[in-house]
Amino acid sequence: MTPLEQNFPITLQLRLDWSEMDSFGHVNNVQYFKFIQAARVNLWERLKTMMSLWENRIGPSLASTGCQFKKQLFYPGDIVMQSRIEFIKTTSFGIHHQILNQDGDVCAEAHDVVVLFDFNQHEKVSIPENMRSEMQKFVG
Repeated sequence: MTPLEQNFPITLQLRLDWSEMDSFGHVNNVQYFKFIQAARVNLWERLKTMMSLWENRIGPSLASTGCQFKKQLFYPGDIVMQSRIEFIKTTSFGIHHQILNQDGDVCAEAHDVVVLFDFNQHEKVSIPENMRSEMQKFVG
């Protein structure tokens, strides 16, 4: 594992699509949030939280997200989403994402805060120990 992979243990490769460009000829900033969502769901699937959501309606819910745009993306091209867990609290955890272009340049950085939510009771719940230990594998 390279030092970069250790800092961001989860990667997801995505192809840029023609429809993601705007009238200025670069990928529209709204699309970055689509990429971030794909990376977030990829992490949730790796943590098996989506299975829990479908089985007992307890699962992740996005509390906040933000993105810092550093460099434009252009079609055609591929990007790599890199993600890591930044922190784990009682009911929430943070995810740090980087969007890299095909040259390996960081084009954006994003931060999510996710809460574990009981959709039956409509309240956040504590992260169970088995999920917490699984999350530790993805801390950068």
